[in-house]
Amino acid sequence: MLTKQTVSRFLDELASASPAPGGGSAAALAGAVGSALSSMVCNLTIGKKKYEAVQAEMKQVLRKSEELRGLFTAMIHRDANAFNKVMEAYALPKESEDQKALRSAAIQGATKEAALVPLELMKHVIDAFALTQTVAEKGNASSVSDAGVSAMMLHAACESAAINVLINLAGIRDTEFVGWKEEEVSSLRRTSESKLRETLEIVNRRIAASPR
Repeated sequence: MLTKQTVSRFLDELASASPAPGGGSAAALAGAVGSALSSMVCNLTIGKKKYEAVQAEMKQVLRKSEELRGLFTAMIHRDANAFNKVMEAYALPKESEDQKALRSAAIQGATKEAALVPLELMKHVIDAFALTQTVAEKGNASSVSDAGVSAMMLHAACESAAINVLINLAGIRDTEFVGWKEEEVSSLRRTSESKLRETLEIVNRRIAASPR
């Protein structure tokens, strides 16, 4: 299980000649890091008298952020599995016409699934951004830079996942499916970019207002 490995071991696997885990798993890892940083800001805010007014909200954000961290972490393995299924489909026999038809259908089905996993990740990123914006605005001011890094990691996750969606869509013959998913990708990328900009504006404003 990829998520049970040490960071060093996981990076060794990324660097190896094996195509999985690859960019999709790295995108999921970036999402998990982004959520973990939001959780950290929550934990550094909860229990502080100075932030007593936002305690309940920070606890709620922490719960949701940890749920998303779990989802992103699970997707590190899910993405690798989806890619492996595509490879398994390509390895099916193709001697007869029936075998060729079954193989082609299996490849198309597996490739669709391989596109849907990173697309799902992109949607989770947008959910995570809402939490990051909250901690950037209301969390411990001493950790506002961590909220900024959280936002940048989430945007990296979204952009990285988008590339993985698009490369899989390029191999799918269902033009209606491809068209719908390409539109979703474009919309999610725009939203992520907007959320990143908004969050960094909050972060930079709070940094500027810090006592010197």
